Amino acid sequence: MSGAEEVLHWGFSEFGSRFAVVTSFQKEGMVLVDMAAQLASPVRVVTLDTGRLPAETLGMMETVEQRYGLAVERVKPDTGEVSRMVDAHGLDLFRKEVVLRKLCCQVRKVRPLDRILAGLEAYAVGLRRGQAESREGVEQKALVEGKWKLSPLAYWTAADVEEYTRKHNVPVHPLYAKGYTSIGCWPCTRAVTSEEGERAGRWWWEVAGDKECGLHLTPEGKMVRELDVLLAELVNA
Repeated sequence: MSGAEEVLHWGFSEFGSRFAVVTSFQKEGMVLVDMAAQLASPVRVVTLDTGRLPAETLGMMETVEQRYGLAVERVKPDTGEVSRMVDAHGLDLFRKEVVLRKLCCQVRKVRPLDRILAGLEAYAVGLRRGQAESREGVEQKALVEGKWKLSPLAYWTAADVEEYTRKHNVPVHPLYAKGYTSIGCWPCTRAVTSEEGERAGRWWWEVAGDKECGLHLTPEGKMVRELDVLLAELVNA
């Protein structure tokens, strides 16, 4: 059993049904789904259905369900929060300034994930240290706000992911064939060139920004204070 499989096995053995794989069906997440399906049954697979996903990602949900015989748990944002956000800032608010992009991610991703995590004790994600500078310190096991966040592939390279995918014939998101290396909501993701980093296609119009949506890192300082104010206006309305 590889180190990654050992970490997943620990999650299943320690937490059972209160452990889930959280994925957007990128290559790393699909490796985790495949590993998990070989280690345990049933497997809980959770995804964030933001309301702005590309059609190819919706298709991946069906592919996973058919291939592994499981029901993907689709977690959606609060419709009231989305409506108030759009009314206040517009549908494509994320293009106006970084703090509004982070607000959109909070409403469509972070807060829905927090709701599902309330019923879990541990979850696994497909983070790798080599994906971005902001992820260089990722550990395979981390206790985050009382929950075990597992990153079984933390020490894997992109080549390791490719090798596992080929060896086990793991389904691959169709957008990779179109030049995408990181896949999120369709308005916020584009294909990249061979000279760009893996996450260069996320929020590419931003001059500044850490290329994280808040699921894995929390912005510091003024950004947090401004974001908290904007979020409170929506939540407490």
